[in-house]
Amino acid sequence: MTLEGQHSDAKSLLAVTGRTADWAELAKDCVAFANALGGKLLIGVEDGDKLPPPAQRVPPGLPDMLRRRIGELTVNLAVRPELRVADNGGEFVELFIDRAAAVASTSDGRYFLRIGDTSKPVLGDEVMRLAGERSALPWETLTTLGVPRAQADPVKCGALLAALRASDRVKASVKEKGDDELLDHYLLVQGGLLTHLGVLCIGRQIDRARLGTAPVIQFIKRDAQENKVNKLAWDDHTLSPMELVDAVWRDVPDFREFYEVADGLFRTQVPAFDERVIRELLINTLVHRPYTQRGDIYLNLHPDRLEIVNPGPLPLGVTPENVLHASVRRNDHLARLCHDLKLMEREGSGFDAIYDVLLSQGRPAPLVAEGPDWVRVTLARTAPDRQVLAFITKASESYALKQRERITLGLLARHEALTAKELAARLELAGTDQLRLWLDRLCDWGLVGQSGRTQATRYFVNPELLRTLDFPATTTLKRIEEHRLRALVIEDLQRYPASSLGDIHTRIGTEIPRRRLQAVLSRLIVQQQVRMEGERRWARYSLVTAEL
Repeated sequence: MTLEGQHSDAKSLLAVTGRTADWAELAKDCVAFANALGGKLLIGVEDGDKLPPPAQRVPPGLPDMLRRRIGELTVNLAVRPELRVADNGGEFVELFIDRAAAVASTSDGRYFLRIGDTSKPVLGDEVMRLAGERSALPWETLTTLGVPRAQADPVKCGALLAALRASDRVKASVKEKGDDELLDHYLLVQGGLLTHLGVLCIGRQIDRARLGTAPVIQFIKRDAQENKVNKLAWDDHTLSPMELVDAVWRDVPDFREFYEVADGLFRTQVPAFDERVIRELLINTLVHRPYTQRGDIYLNLHPDRLEIVNPGPLPLGVTPENVLHASVRRNDHLARLCHDLKLMEREGSGFDAIYDVLLSQGRPAPLVAEGPDWVRVTLARTAPDRQVLAFITKASESYALKQRERITLGLLARHEALTAKELAARLELAGTDQLRLWLDRLCDWGLVGQSGRTQATRYFVNPELLRTLDFPATTTLKRIEEHRLRALVIEDLQRYPASSLGDIHTRIGTEIPRRRLQAVLSRLIVQQQVRMEGERRWARYSLVTAEL
């Protein structure tokens, strides 16, 4: 695990001591964290390391020097340096940077923002956007409507509390809190009043309408001539954002449509719009919209596409070109609540999941466009590619694919070939040198072929492999995950009960270490899923459930 990310970074002790000290660079990083969500710098930890050198000692006056010098080099910024001793005995300084109440800058008038693991400059008109978004941050915790906590909708409040206590994303210590304590923990209540977030999620209809910016969703369907043929609206403010997602998915009849995909002698029904994709996009529009700006959310359904249009631009630092990787939350507390309710993926992985689902089905990736006061995500309304769908499914069953590898396979399977430069652009990577993490294992396994060199390298999926699904013999079974190996053993014994270890080994794959297969069988016997008859070479294995 790296120490560098959205909320933390590591700096060498030499960066603030001796002749190599670079105080301007340190000030830049502090400003970037303060303009984002705050964070910390671990001064005394080298890049790529998790601990400082064991013999390292921090000069006694360094914490005070850090506080003084950063104060001189920045504006609207507060830091708290603390001396720490690591487990290996080495000393370092943990520098906490609070989120700035106003826009922070360096003393020479430069602005920066932390995006992922990079401190990026904020230039031109983006400075005004940054100022606008900084002033909007407290919106969730304001109590300007003066709604007493006793006026919360008891049904919505009870359902929300029950869902939080049932979620495996909520810590046990949080679940143990009383009802009022839990509402305070998620900032739905402050003192005796509902916050704006509380009104939005558990308030009454009249109070939600008084907010003025509570979300309104309109669904408009048009035919090939752009004539309006159907319209639905959720504009009466009776539903919380979480309930709106369920209502839209349930009430739009077109989301029930499906395509029939041939599967040998049978036909498989595949939905026209995948539920996971629609729900993820809807919750993203509700969580990341600016709640200080009025405007409806539109779902525009055309014969060939679905457009989801959200008011307001993307959060500062996120662009249509980096949406797959950038991670910036506009409404931090609403995002945390929706994550804990399991309504959205963890921070920074929502669009990854959307790409994964769509490309694994042989469908195009979503298209993101941004205007001066709107963001539009377009989904192509196309049937899944049966060949690509079968290919990704079989590859996922045979190989321990990571999400990024399924995305890469899906892209390449949809195209005859892509150059390194084209593939990096479609994956929104800064350069072709970053393709290694996405491609190396796929090339090693023979799933992806390549020709050429440097940026002119062409990557492709062998058309014959795509057609026949006859994967190379050098599979990943040697490193197959435990749960996949267990599933293979159980499936084999369902088909061939009373089998010897050698027979199972031959059918599943001789490249699996025999000792590892035997260990899995032993664990299944202990768990009473598999029964063994006989001993040594005459031992035969059967599923316990096969006799029921």
